[in-house]
Amino acid sequence: MKKLFFILVVCLITMETRAQHHQLFIGTYTNKGNSEGIYVYDFNHQTAATELREVIPATNPSYLALYDKNWLYHVNEDGEFSAVTALKINQKNKEAAKLSFLNSKGKDPCYLIADQKFVLVANYSGGSIAVFERSEKDGSLNNFTQLIKHTGKGVDPKRQSSAHVHQVLFSPDRKYIISTDLGEDQVYLYNYNPDGGNEILTLKKTIKTNAGTGPRHIAFSPDGNFAYLVHEFNGSITAYHYHDGDLDPLQEVATAANDFKGKIDGADIHVSADGKFLYETNRGDANTISVFAISKEGLLSHVETLSTLGKGPRNFTIDPSGNYILVAHQYGNVVIFNRDQATGKLKDSGKRIDVGSPVCLVFNK
Repeated sequence: MKKLFFILVVCLITMETRAQHHQLFIGTYTNKGNSEGIYVYDFNHQTAATELREVIPATNPSYLALYDKNWLYHVNEDGEFSAVTALKINQKNKEAAKLSFLNSKGKDPCYLIADQKFVLVANYSGGSIAVFERSEKDGSLNNFTQLIKHTGKGVDPKRQSSAHVHQVLFSPDRKYIISTDLGEDQVYLYNYNPDGGNEILTLKKTIKTNAGTGPRHIAFSPDGNFAYLVHEFNGSITAYHYHDGDLDPLQEVATAANDFKGKIDGADIHVSADGKFLYETNRGDANTISVFAISKEGLLSHVETLSTLGKGPRNFTIDPSGNYILVAHQYGNVVIFNRDQATGKLKDSGKRIDVGSPVCLVFNK
């Protein structure tokens, strides 16, 4: 009886210990010579302690996407040689094995998403969306299915001389794919037809954004009722009400002071799991993260703006516990902030992850 009790206690302790830890994948730019690919860390969500477990060699894996905990997909942002890669994660030893490596059908892919049937890739310089068939059996990428090319341009002759697709995103109801085009100052909404043969995506409508602002990333509220779009050129955020494949504008807020001088370069945007707070980063000469409270009507009110304590906060993530925000600085390291879940405010934890040119953070929850 005592032996059985001891075994039970050990099992409970083991389960509790495992629950405190999550895999953290960090995608990097390898062309600077200070990183080798994707870095896999163990992250303790009670202490924010990290331990390097594996390095997956890859060329410029600048954006990552997980599907069903077992498959990791990443872009290889490499000009004419750009690609998309599929990896299988071994749940026993947590190591990854390469399944597929395919041409991305466009230059400089910067974002991708995956579901049971397809992986969709946003090609930035290519100005296109590429759809790849995903094997439901082993998660590999088998066939290139569809390519949608945007052909417009914007008012900025240097940065908007052609289309630049920056994001592809599932709508909360999974009926649509939403895509931001920084080069065109437009948001595209596509019907998503998983059984549509060669027409997985069909255009539903386009939404024009403010000229010369460069729409970059959209984040949805957890209930799916609201969407928030960050603009790269001026860091402004547009709040929308979302309903059945449509976005109705609600509010426009700034993330930099009116008297701020220099480049803003809005980067990433996320909403907390409880839907109460929104976070947004600016790069350029700003290097800040802003915190906004979200009302029941979806409106934003500013809480605070503070330094990210690094240069180029390209991407950030909220850890699964909600207690920390990790900020990846393209020209530095990963800075970990304590997050007050009641107020949304951030405070430097003093902890860092020293990895070269980090640009994407993904937790395996």
